[in-house]
Amino acid sequence: MENFKQIDPAEITDNFIRAIGREWMLVTAGNRESCNTMTASWGLIGFIWGRPVAQFVIRPQRYTREFVDREERATLSFFSPEYRAALEYCGSRTGRTEDKIRNAGLTVACTDDGVPAPAEARLILQCRKLYVGRIRPEGFVDRSCDTKWYPQHDYHEVYIAEIERAYVRK
Repeated sequence: MENFKQIDPAEITDNFIRAIGREWMLVTAGNRESCNTMTASWGLIGFIWGRPVAQFVIRPQRYTREFVDREERATLSFFSPEYRAALEYCGSRTGRTEDKIRNAGLTVACTDDGVPAPAEARLILQCRKLYVGRIRPEGFVDRSCDTKWYPQHDYHEVYIAEIERAYVRK
């Protein structure tokens, strides 16, 4: 992570509504030998249980979920606009059948704890899982969310993870 400096998560000034919802992020998990990533446009950054956290969701059929479930940590990575095509690629291919990180033109770097992240990111959040739970249809107060977003009933797994480290490009 030689091109990055570590900062306190409280120093991050990004607008995460824009960064997640419009610019997207990559969720990456695994280890130095094997990892996978996926594009995500749903998530939250905030504070709960006395710590800075990220919340992200993954549908059950996504290959990256196997890596996130197996590992204690994952990274959320944010990019400059010139990497939009790479994020589109990572959101439309599966790592089950190809090395989509490489094929998207990205390279893997690892944090000090050995957690993989794309080296081309402008901001990397290293996160440690605190809570995992599935979205349940009976929990919807506004039933239109269930109807619109879950016609196949493939409800997301919700991950709440402590932001342990934040890295910004030097």
